[in-house]
Amino acid sequence: MKYTEFIREIKGPVFSIQDVKLLGLNIYSRQLSLWANEGHIVKLKNGVYLISERKDIVSKEHIAFVLYQPSYISLEWALSHYGIIPEIVHNVTAITSKVTRTFENELGAFIYRNIKNTLFFGYKKIDDGKGVYLLAEPEKALLDYLYLNLSKINNKDDIYELRFNRFSIDEVIDERKLYRYAKIFGSKKLDQMLAFVMEK
Repeated sequence: MKYTEFIREIKGPVFSIQDVKLLGLNIYSRQLSLWANEGHIVKLKNGVYLISERKDIVSKEHIAFVLYQPSYISLEWALSHYGIIPEIVHNVTAITSKVTRTFENELGAFIYRNIKNTLFFGYKKIDDGKGVYLLAEPEKALLDYLYLNLSKINNKDDIYELRFNRFSIDEVIDERKLYRYAKIFGSKKLDQMLAFVMEK
């Protein structure tokens, strides 16, 4: 099958080997490798590809959602999105209830940190016109970040070094929701570090 015929059959920007099989297309892995080498498609991970000419119509967040499920965008990527940290974040960071994984491809790194099932909550479904994904609420993104970095955060100075944007925290964080969510984590150290973050 020619590439031009193939992309007429594939409607979205991202496809998997399973999608190809469901469409009944006779495409072999060798052919996909050839198209990847020619720059027609991008290998995102084993069995998942992006059509190069459709890169601009898909978001990195949607790709992150497709690559590894269940997952939701959180940690540095979400904190930057909400303006809570000043840095521009290049690698998509997400939470999963599965094992910790990182996928690297030409779009960057997609990093998934494991959290136990009882803490897999506090996200909302987003459709930004470039795909669907799950995004942590600002309160949950902050808690996820603190919780997964507690081994490196021990005092006020460590919190100060994180350079959280106080104005953005006041703007986007619902304190009642934040403390309600924090209670579910059941960590005294997290509560203590959170008190430092929220100190006026």
